[in-house]
Amino acid sequence: MRAAVIQTNASDDPSENLSYIIKSVRQAASTGAEFIFTPEVTNCVSTSRARQNDVLRHQGDDETLKELCSLARELYISVSIGSLAVKIDDPDGRFANRSFLIEPSGQIVGQYDKIHMFDVQISETETYRESAGYRPGDRAVVANTALGKVGMAICYDLRFPLLANALAQAGAQILLYPSAFSPVTGAAHWHSLLRARAIETGCYVIAAAQTGTHPTIGSKVRSTYGHSLVVDPWGEVILDAGVDAGIYTFDIEMVNVTKARQKVPSLLNARPFLAP
Repeated sequence: MRAAVIQTNASDDPSENLSYIIKSVRQAASTGAEFIFTPEVTNCVSTSRARQNDVLRHQGDDETLKELCSLARELYISVSIGSLAVKIDDPDGRFANRSFLIEPSGQIVGQYDKIHMFDVQISETETYRESAGYRPGDRAVVANTALGKVGMAICYDLRFPLLANALAQAGAQILLYPSAFSPVTGAAHWHSLLRARAIETGCYVIAAAQTGTHPTIGSKVRSTYGHSLVVDPWGEVILDAGVDAGIYTFDIEMVNVTKARQKVPSLLNARPFLAP
């Protein structure tokens, strides 16, 4: 199947971001892409809760979700919305970082709330506390799609191999890691972690990413690493988008999952053990 990742430099204006995504999805579909993947927080990159309260909506009212469901139906394609920041009825006012899989009928066939929150101090000047703004999910998700069984994950989930293993053991043939990765940790770990998750599970790994310095109105400047990556089940990188925003197409052959797992059947060889 021909597929495409859309690498974006999103702002904190959802309507502006939506215009770019719609144009990009149409362009990708015109080249033959039947499955299109967008990054984490496709609708809004922001570190300001005040700004998010102003511009974010509940899932049922989110224009990005509505428009991409409609577009999937119109173009008869599948779409992975890497994630949307959406309001939820949370007592402490936090949001959800929620991923969606949309089938060609325009229906949502899978949704997943990011489990692992990016609460880290990378340096004296670069600190993140995602849990202050987002409520973590608690449920792993595998969805049936036109391409195969897809395990849903988001960004920081990449650092937790037990989640990837659980998704693969549940039947996932493809793992998604839409991201807005830090430039510092991206340069150090991005490629290695994505290749490792593919090798460990014998899955395709698809990671659409945000990139560059993001234009914002109501929050401090945010930069992301880019390098949307696609890794085959043998650990070979078949697409590296670099740092430029744009549309990047690739071909995916699901028989490669079977081939990799026949060569090294680690999922079958795994054994339970007592913890130390």
